[in-house]
Amino acid sequence: MWKKSILMFLFSLSVQKAALDCERMRKTNEFPSPNLNSQTDAVMRGQNVSLSCFNQYKSLRITYFLFRGEKCLSIQNGPITFNLTISEARDLGPYKCKAQVSNCSKYSREFNFTFVDPVTAPVLNISVVQTKTDRYIMLRCISFNGSLPINYTFFEKNMAISPAISKNVRESAEFNLTKNNTGEGKEYRCEAKNRLPDHAKYSQLITIPSTGGESCPFCLQLLLLGFLLLVLIVIILILAFWMLPKYKARKAMKDNAPRVYGNTPMEDGTYANICKNQADEKFVPGLEPRQCVSKARDGTEYSQEIHYATPMFQEVAPRDQETCNDCKTGYVYSELIF
Repeated sequence: MWKKSILMFLFSLSVQKAALDCERMRKTNEFPSPNLNSQTDAVMRGQNVSLSCFNQYKSLRITYFLFRGEKCLSIQNGPITFNLTISEARDLGPYKCKAQVSNCSKYSREFNFTFVDPVTAPVLNISVVQTKTDRYIMLRCISFNGSLPINYTFFEKNMAISPAISKNVRESAEFNLTKNNTGEGKEYRCEAKNRLPDHAKYSQLITIPSTGGESCPFCLQLLLLGFLLLVLIVIILILAFWMLPKYKARKAMKDNAPRVYGNTPMEDGTYANICKNQADEKFVPGLEPRQCVSKARDGTEYSQEIHYATPMFQEVAPRDQETCNDCKTGYVYSELIF
């Protein structure tokens, strides 16, 4: 009986001593909370990751427990690295680590992973505005896939010429620079990366050719304007040579058209009567004064003047050359006077 009592006494002493030691370590910070971390918290589906749990006091004999939520995944003595595969949403966490010494234990902060889609190769566009002495260059870079935010960096050959430009929306990052026209050609590219480490993508190289100091910045515009002017002149000459023979042929046909003013019906035209006073003209005995003069314009656009007169008839004796043996007598000759 006395042996049992002695054992109970010794056990209670050890428990009290451990409790006193745990309380003392908490007050003196001899047993701080463990650290739980990974190289990255951004992962792709199916990626293998490592979680490290350790305490800065390596002299203590510590047992480590890894939890995901309330589920214990692993137990191990000493500083430990837990290897995991993140395949589903539940594998993202939260994770926490417990460090235990005797009956004294502490927990780390929670750790969570995040699924991130890798970026694709970005597209680089370059716009150049050239003056007589300088070139103003605008660089635009965008990656059409990958989780946001995305950081863009512009390079000239292998040297970065811009800081990292972060975009939280799917739009191009822009960077402007000025170069002298006398400089040699340059190669440009851009880099796109998000939170995934070692998954940066680069655009294709684009080379801007060099320009000499005596270059003409507007030569291309002037050349294009001269070409258009030459094409216009050629078109005008073709139309002129094509229409001129037709015009000459039509005019020749109009000039050679016969004009008959007898019983042949006259072409349609415009007629106008112009009446003038004939007082100044010499009076002819037996002939009434001429009252009107008509002008006609036919379809050929040629004017012609038509005079009207009143004929007067009178009997006259036949001439000698008009008599013949076979002619019958009894004819009366008259003379028409205009």
